[in-house]
Amino acid sequence: MLDQLHIYNFKSLKKAPMDLKRLNILSGLNGMGKSSVIQSLLLLRQSYQKGLLEKVGLVLKGDYIELGTGKDVFYEAAGEEEQLTFKTVFQHSESIWAFDYSAQKHVLPVNTALSKFDASSFKESLFSNNFQYINAEHISPLSLHKKSQLDVNENRQIGIHGEYAVHYLVEFGDKEKVVFENLIHPKAKSEFLGHNVEAWLSEISPGIRLKTDDLFSVDQTKLGFEFENGTGFTNEFRPVNVGFGISHILPVLVAILSAKEEKLILIENPESHIHPRGQSVVGQLLFKASQNNIQLLVETHSDHILNGVRVEAFRTKAGADNVGLFFFERNKETEEHFSIFKTPILDNNGRVDSWPEGFFDEWERTLIELV
Repeated sequence: MLDQLHIYNFKSLKKAPMDLKRLNILSGLNGMGKSSVIQSLLLLRQSYQKGLLEKVGLVLKGDYIELGTGKDVFYEAAGEEEQLTFKTVFQHSESIWAFDYSAQKHVLPVNTALSKFDASSFKESLFSNNFQYINAEHISPLSLHKKSQLDVNENRQIGIHGEYAVHYLVEFGDKEKVVFENLIHPKAKSEFLGHNVEAWLSEISPGIRLKTDDLFSVDQTKLGFEFENGTGFTNEFRPVNVGFGISHILPVLVAILSAKEEKLILIENPESHIHPRGQSVVGQLLFKASQNNIQLLVETHSDHILNGVRVEAFRTKAGADNVGLFFFERNKETEEHFSIFKTPILDNNGRVDSWPEGFFDEWERTLIELV
C-alpha cells in the first residue's frame, strides 16, 4: 500500500505532499494537476520496466504515457539547480527519486546524490504485476477484441485502454472467483468473475447479459450483449449498437472485481458515457472496494461518482476513513503559476466537512441561477 506520495516540481505541482488512503478521488477543474498525480506513478513504473529508473533516469516517453521532454514536465518556475522529485512511502519502504533538468531529453537524468532507493520498494504493487492502469481513452465498442498471452495469461493485465478485458473474461471469467466477499453482487449467479461483472453491469444497463467467445482461428475474442425480456433474452447485439457506455465501463468492472490482495489500480474518468445512475453505482462499487486490502486512485469529474461513494458510506456506517478526497485548484496567493490541493473529509454518514469553490458544486450554482 502506498501510504504517501510527495511530488515536487512536476508540471503544475510545485509541492504536493499527499497522504493516501485505499480509495483516493482526485478532482478539480481541467489543468489543475490531478492527472499529474497519476502520471507521476506511471513515470516511475515505466522507467523501472525499462530498467532505467535507478541508474539512468526518468523515461518520459514509454508504453504508459508520453509527456514530451524535460521542458514539458519541469515546473516552469523551478530553479536551474532544482530537481523534479518523487517520494514514495510504502508500509515497509521509503524512496526518494530525484531527477535533474534536461530541456530537450526524453529521459531526465537521475541525481544519484539526492536519490535514495529502498530495494524493498521494487517489491510493491507499483512495480509488480499486481497493478492496473486504465486511462481516459477506454476501449470503444467493438465486436472483435485483441488477445495477448503475455499481458493476460502471464501478467494478469487488461491493457491501459482495457483492450484485453474481454480476453481476460474469456480466460478467467468462469475460472477465477471474486476474492473480496463484499464485491460479490447479491444477484450474481455465482462467485466467479464473469457472473459478477455481468451482475454489476446490469446495475448500469438492466437485464444485460455478456456473450464472449474465443476465436482461435483469428487470434481474437468476440463480445456481444443480450437483454432480458418477458420470455427470456433477446438476440445478440453488437457492442456498437448498444452504445459507448457499456464498453467503456466493462474494463473498469473487470479491473476492480478481479483485484487480488494489495493490488494498485489507477483509473481515469470511469464515468465516461455512463448515465448518472450508473455513475452512482460505480461510486458505490469503489467504496466497497476501498474496504479491502487494495488501493485505487481515481480521477473523476463526476459528482455522481462522489455521491455514490457517499451513499455507500451512509449505508455502511463505517469505512469512510479509507477514502481520501483531493480537490486541486490554482494557487491564488502568489504570482507563480502552480496548483495546490485541499482535502475535504468524508464521514460515516456520507457527509463532507467542507466544499471548496468548484468542488462538485456546479449543480447548486446552476440551481441558484435558475431560482
